[in-house]
Order: sequence, then structure tokens, then C-alpha cells
Amino acid sequence: MVSDVRTPQITLLVLALALALTGAASSPAAADGDVPATGQWPLTGRVRVISGFSPPAQRWNAGHRGVDLAARTGAPVLAAAGGRVSFAGRLAGRGVVVVDHGQVRTTYEPVDPLVAVGDRVRTGAVIGRLGSGGHCSQRCLHWGLKEADHYLNPLLLVGGGDDTVLRLLAADQAAVARKRTAQRAAETARAERRVATFVSLPNEAGGFARPVPGGITSPFGMRFHPVLHVWKLHDGTDFAAGCGTPIRAPAPGRVAAVSYNRGYGNRLMLDHGSVRGRQIRTGFNHATRYVVGPGTLVKQGQLLGYVGSTGYSTGCHLHLMLWVNGGLANPMTLF
Repeated sequence: MVSDVRTPQITLLVLALALALTGAASSPAAADGDVPATGQWPLTGRVRVISGFSPPAQRWNAGHRGVDLAARTGAPVLAAAGGRVSFAGRLAGRGVVVVDHGQVRTTYEPVDPLVAVGDRVRTGAVIGRLGSGGHCSQRCLHWGLKEADHYLNPLLLVGGGDDTVLRLLAADQAAVARKRTAQRAAETARAERRVATFVSLPNEAGGFARPVPGGITSPFGMRFHPVLHVWKLHDGTDFAAGCGTPIRAPAPGRVAAVSYNRGYGNRLMLDHGSVRGRQIRTGFNHATRYVVGPGTLVKQGQLLGYVGSTGYSTGCHLHLMLWVNGGLANPMTLF
């Protein structure tokens, strides 16, 4: 149970922080010409989340109202999206910067500000340097996101959600996001139509078959990477399969390569040659091991290896990839 008794000092600090976070409601949405579809990480280089979003059930209860990102004192802190600075100063002994993006506001602490209230900033602009004070002193950046009085997960701005991201951004940003999403969908559809012109026609062995049983856990397309924590293309299809499940050739072909890759783990490339005038190659990733080597000619259904969890993997599965004339395509168009 949380006590209702509070000292006057704590009450004043809470009120001061609340005023800072709500004082930007009428600010313009973004710097002119800067209307990102989502946002970006507020730190440079590879970003590591060391404490996730865990808001309290009630606004006055204890909780973690943002995310903590690993960083050291003096590291540059960047605006996650374009907007106007609505607060830049010290609260409760630590530097705080608040940037208003229209419908939502981002907060950064502890930060020694390099901007002033009223400044317009663009996505990626340096707004300060990591300072000291607060629970994140000298070891991390506490990054927050608010819509009115509601705390939101700031990872939504870097791909931690799908349609939710659009609702968090100002109207002009959402319009740009929808346009870009439509463009990506159109490009994917064009690629799949190109693939469909040959996959609907069986090759000499009777067409392609799924290399493992099991459902799909992650399809081909854009997603928030579960290991790297970045919004990027998921360049294949993940099939749920336990470690040790046999991986079988989906169609006749020649093993082009067997190797180890830091991200893909143990991987195998299978060249199927020309199918209806297009060069087709499939790739198999994260295996425990393979039982065939480069140059081996395989038949459809022949054992290639066994499912594993090598490389950047969060569990046993098969990551299947497809190339058509050297370009990546959705593997599910084969089946």
C-alpha cells in the first residue's frame, strides 16, 4: 500500500515536474520540413535498454514511467523527433529537457541542456549531454513519452508498436507515416507479384515444400528486432520448431555454401537454379548443424540439418530466406 502522507518538499517537486511535462500542450508539432514517420533513438551508436517501461497502475504510485538506456556522462543526447523545446532546466537536482511534438512529448534526464525553451529542434539534433542526478546518474539516460497526462512507452517511437505509433504522432507526422507505410506495402506487393509468376508453376520435382513443420512466428517484413532493439527488415520467415527438428530441402538444388554468421548463426545456402526463367536461392539460418556440405546435390525432402538457436536468436526456430534473381523476397510466396 502506498501512503498518502507526503512531505511539502516532495509535493512541490512532484508539482514542478508535472508542470514541466504538461506545459508544452500548445506548442507546434515539429520543426518545419521535419515530419518523421516515427522517431529515432536519443543516443548515438548501438543502443541498449537496461530498464524497460513499467508504469504504475495509478499515476501517484511508484513505477518506471519510461525506459533507461545505457550511456555515460557527457554522451550527446538527441531529439527523438522534431519539435519545440518546452522545458530545459533543472528539476529535483537533475537536468531535464522536454520536447513537444504536438500530440506527444518526449522527456530526457539527467541532461545538461544545450537548448533553450522555444527552440525548434529537428530529429537527431543534439539537445544536451548526459549529466548527473536522479536514479540514472552517470550510467544511463531516462527517456520518457507522454500524451497529455498519460505515460506511454517511448519504444513505440522506434518501432515498438505497429498502428499504435501513428496514433502517438501529430496529425502531419501520422499522414507522412501512412504514406510511407502504403509505399512499403506497394513495393512488397510488386515483389510478391514478380515471385508469384513462377512459384505457381511447379518445377520438375513438383514445386516447393515447407522445410520444417510448424507455424509461423515472425513473417517477412518490417519489425522491431527482439535482440538488436531496432526497427528493421525481417528478411525471412521464422518457423516454430524445436531444436533438433530436421530441416529438409524444399526443392531440388545444389548446396552453394555452408558457413557461420554472427547474426544468422549456422547457415546454409541452397541454389535451385533457374525456375521459369528466374534464379532461385533459399537460405536456412540458426541451425544446430548441417549434414551436407558445399557442392552437394540434394533432392526435395532430403535432410539438410537440424533446427537450432545459433547467432542472434531468442529460441529454437528456422529462419528461411528467399532470393529471386539476387533480390530478397518473401519466402511464403513459394508455398
